[in-house]
Amino acid sequence: LQRMLSIAVEVDKSPNCSSCKIADVIFPFILNIPLRSQREAFLNTMESQLLRCKLLELWFQHSCDVPTNLPLSLAKILYFLTHSSLLLQCQEETATWQRWDEMLQYLSLLLLSYQNVILVFPLAEHLRTSLNDRMDLIIQKVKPRLQDSDNVSHLDVQLKIEDFISRMREILGQPFPLQIMEKLCLLR
Repeated sequence: LQRMLSIAVEVDKSPNCSSCKIADVIFPFILNIPLRSQREAFLNTMESQLLRCKLLELWFQHSCDVPTNLPLSLAKILYFLTHSSLLLQCQEETATWQRWDEMLQYLSLLLLSYQNVILVFPLAEHLRTSLNDRMDLIIQKVKPRLQDSDNVSHLDVQLKIEDFISRMREILGQPFPLQIMEKLCLLR
């Protein structure tokens, strides 16, 4: 299934557009996966980083009280950190902190996938460009094109993480479990 999804993204002239369409179709099914281990297995085995980005972006947009119009960027990922809630209807019975832990896990996965799509590859729009056009980018050695919303400062990151910690303290009313602190450090 993952290989077929990856091929479906790649064969289109615009992988960005096809990944959006595929994500829109798959997203309702992911919301209904009852176990965290099953959701993680599906997302972690996804071959298409671009499709994973789109699915996780939909996931977090769905879980925000006030969705944002920002394009997928580092600023949007920080927005998700401070505005996401726990809206999965079909989750197994778990403690509240475990659901927040899962949210942080997926936010880290979104960040890693986004970096693979945009920041890590030496070619601009590497995974968003059709296979035919990638050869021209390779020959021209095109530099990455970042969006304005990808310019976030260390202070922005620190403030958003502090906001998240404050919100977690209000919700949990207890010391943070070690897993959450580790995920916050990783995300930072």
